[in-house]
Amino acid sequence: MANSIDGFTVTRADISYVGQDLQRPECILAEPDGSLWSADARGGVVHIRPDGSQKLVAQALATTFGATQDEAERFTKGTLPNGLAFDADGSILISNFGTDRLERMSRTGETTVMLDTIDGSPIGKVNFVLRDSKGRIWLTISTRIVNWMEAISPKIADGYVAVIDERGPRIVADGFRFTNEIRFDAREEWLYVVETTGRCITRLRIDEKGESVAREIFGPSDTGGFIDGIAFDAHGNLWGTHVMSDRIFAITPQGDFRVILDDDNPVPSRALYEAFERDEATPDLMLACGGEIAPWFASVTFGGPDLRTVYIGSLRGTKIPCFRSPVAGLPMAHWPA
Repeated sequence: MANSIDGFTVTRADISYVGQDLQRPECILAEPDGSLWSADARGGVVHIRPDGSQKLVAQALATTFGATQDEAERFTKGTLPNGLAFDADGSILISNFGTDRLERMSRTGETTVMLDTIDGSPIGKVNFVLRDSKGRIWLTISTRIVNWMEAISPKIADGYVAVIDERGPRIVADGFRFTNEIRFDAREEWLYVVETTGRCITRLRIDEKGESVAREIFGPSDTGGFIDGIAFDAHGNLWGTHVMSDRIFAITPQGDFRVILDDDNPVPSRALYEAFERDEATPDLMLACGGEIAPWFASVTFGGPDLRTVYIGSLRGTKIPCFRSPVAGLPMAHWPA
């Protein structure tokens, strides 16, 4: 069977934009009616309606669930939504990179804490959250180091994957190099895990009990850049982003690596990666990187009624680039069958 992405590439001329004046639109959720929900550094999620109008839904820690007014005010100052997922009731699950907690936010902003410790310890730098078809909630913790920048190192592998199911929260697999986004394949047999500083994708075979029974690298052992987000299409290609060096790539079911969109600024990217190999990466070297479309590509989301519009989340963009794909995305758990 031919692969629909054979020979497919995207240029800047193929890009259009959605939204405006966004702040750190790292993760994007799409709904069948054309609505988008984008994480925002102002402490909430921006709802972009099909007609293009938008509204920031700001998080507010729910004092009705036991939070004090002082706690609510501190939360408002520290919140930084990162990965998002829809819960079964339509509320939004937020892996909060600022508060180091997994949270649930109603569509009007009322927020409650779902998880902040695991095995009696703080969960660490929570990065991403995913709900599967069985209702289980999976999350990634990039590092246990409080100052997460220290984990941007070839020597650190303290990230992990956890799950919340009927047995409660537990660690499923450990020892990842800055764990980032995760996705299940169509049959939910393998969970694909981004190792950002490992520059690769590891996959875990998950059994019926939600346990990891096998672990292996998928695709290249080094993709040539720091991976951030991933998403499957309906053919089984795994799309992904290189953050800072700003590429969209895909790995075919056979493990072949394809570059689909390249907006890299190669000189500062090379300087960053060379410094990283010496364990000398700095914020200044990172900030020198980034393309022109939306600096620091962070995620890919398939949306639109036919799931063939690809939206690019970013860490330094103020609007959401999008383009048309020759193949539909794999429907998420919230998408109607």
